[in-house]
Amino acid sequence: MKLRVATYNIHKGVMGLRQKVRIHDVRLALKAIDADIVFLQEVQDRNERLARRVDYPEGTQLDYLCTGSYLHRAYGMNAVYPHGHHGNAIVSRHAIGVFLNHDISDHVLEKRGLLHAVSHLEGRNGVLDVHLINTHFGLIKRSRVRQAGFLVDFVRSEVPPNAPLIIAGDFNDWQRGVDEVLREELGVVEAASEFNGRQTRTRLVDRLMPWRGPRSARPQVARTYPSVMPWLMLDRIYLRGFRVHEVRVPKGLEWSQRSDHMPLIADLEVK
Repeated sequence: MKLRVATYNIHKGVMGLRQKVRIHDVRLALKAIDADIVFLQEVQDRNERLARRVDYPEGTQLDYLCTGSYLHRAYGMNAVYPHGHHGNAIVSRHAIGVFLNHDISDHVLEKRGLLHAVSHLEGRNGVLDVHLINTHFGLIKRSRVRQAGFLVDFVRSEVPPNAPLIIAGDFNDWQRGVDEVLREELGVVEAASEFNGRQTRTRLVDRLMPWRGPRSARPQVARTYPSVMPWLMLDRIYLRGFRVHEVRVPKGLEWSQRSDHMPLIADLEVK
């Protein structure tokens, strides 16, 4: 069974200091990505101020993004304010059963969540339950470490050890410290590193130093931020129970104007 997944921080559908509305472009981006399951971060599902500037004929922001493409969705509200709220969402072409959002905020200034859902994939051999986790970690290192600890404990207690698992989102983990924790504690692989056939070097100093080995062995990484000139590896897809066929980040000016992040796309196959 083959599956295309993507993770995409859409920055609430706006760009720049003037908060230019880009949600229509994000909708076009989702159609171009053509994934079976998309993990979205910073979905501003309700914004009464923005509603004065943009009309969603299908209702909320998430309704608008899903119309015509995704019948199934799960939304986890993280930050709530007088004029609206935003959070993480999982949209899917496959049925989504139970889902629940967990508050993993480390302090009051950063409201973060972990959205867990179970998707029912129908294949030739019947229905396969795949556990999906969408998360957005904090900007402070100690927050990310604690949030990674919560994620590890959650998977160990709530996800069957043999169940296929996809963990995706914006980890804000440019130093790749959390990356090591998740690999070691959960036994998952990171899609971009797996696709390139070796573990990506983790230290920033290593990435800055010139590569002296064979060109064919040069480590390749999925840089997604900032979209105008992607340099940092903030967006990741971690897997258990899947083979990785391809991982890519779109390129081009139109993509850089849709959000401050580029989407990360992975073509997978259930083992």
